Amino acid sequence: MSTSMIDLRSDTVTKPTAAMRRAMAEAEVGDDVIGVDPTVARLQERIAEMLGKEAAVYMPSGSMTNQIAVRVHCKPGDEFICDAGCHIYNYEQAAYASLSGVAVRTVQGEFGVFQPADVEDLVRPDNEHCVRTRLLTLENTHNRASGRIQPYDNLVALCDWARSQGLATHLDGARLFNAAVASGVSLSDWAQHFDTVSVCFSKGLGAPVGSALAGPAELIREARRHRKAFGGGMRQAGIIAAGALYGLEHHVERLAEDHEHAQILANAIRTADGLELRPEEVDTNIVIFRVDPALVTAVGFTAALKDRGVDCLSVGKDLVRLVTHLDVTREQIMRGAEIIVNTIDEIRAGTLDASGAGTQY
Repeated sequence: MSTSMIDLRSDTVTKPTAAMRRAMAEAEVGDDVIGVDPTVARLQERIAEMLGKEAAVYMPSGSMTNQIAVRVHCKPGDEFICDAGCHIYNYEQAAYASLSGVAVRTVQGEFGVFQPADVEDLVRPDNEHCVRTRLLTLENTHNRASGRIQPYDNLVALCDWARSQGLATHLDGARLFNAAVASGVSLSDWAQHFDTVSVCFSKGLGAPVGSALAGPAELIREARRHRKAFGGGMRQAGIIAAGALYGLEHHVERLAEDHEHAQILANAIRTADGLELRPEEVDTNIVIFRVDPALVTAVGFTAALKDRGVDCLSVGKDLVRLVTHLDVTREQIMRGAEIIVNTIDEIRAGTLDASGAGTQY
């Protein structure tokens, strides 16, 4: 295995920069549960301002911010609508059911995007036999759809429809910073159509811990109560909040570099016989491609890549995901792209056995 691994598993693998570490070490702190941590307070004020919301609350993870958003909008026995491929539905252990007693109704979008026509008949009748439909959630960018940016006009139309039906709206904006940089649409313009918005600091911004939930002040006060119940109250959290603040101040615009690096990988994959981008277009910093199952499984291909110095994830029987981030250089991306193409060429030529250890992913 290479001693200089190119780690493309996720943008969560980033480590704090030296400057970020200094900011964290020097952070002014307090007890954020029984009092106020001044650095946490500054972070919450700053991200609320950026999103155009009245208030925000800092939490340990995006899963927690999403789940608390569901909880403040829904009561036990209620239902929310979401895309079948979204993070809340696939990667949060159905916590909406186990923690909050809420049901879900999924919509099968096309690479993370669905249309108003797909949901217009999904609100349940208001009678004692039916679950009560209360919330619409969207994800931007969409993780399982290769970091796809939601088409802005369609997003607005969906939120307008939800409002007309009396539904609340929540945006899982874990990678909303990527969407804003790539699209030129500001964070507040994206966020204005939603009652609540979740954003993550530990992905493209490179902070070690944390997400925020933003929205109306009254809802955020309620969210703080649920954060405590979920075990998310943190004491001298200013140490980690300082990393998030540093990321907001220094690492947002540089996301464009990650997007450029993703295009380099995507262009290489387009040239490779046996690999196919899914979807064909790459919007931000995530690249998902299909490996020809007649040649190799995704597990086998990722194992072969790791042996050659590229670490990435299989996300399906024949799907592989690459994610660019601030800890990989352009030189590494160019080398990684070459390794990917050469590896599939060797497999096709029969000079490399990459059958893999199985079909699990």
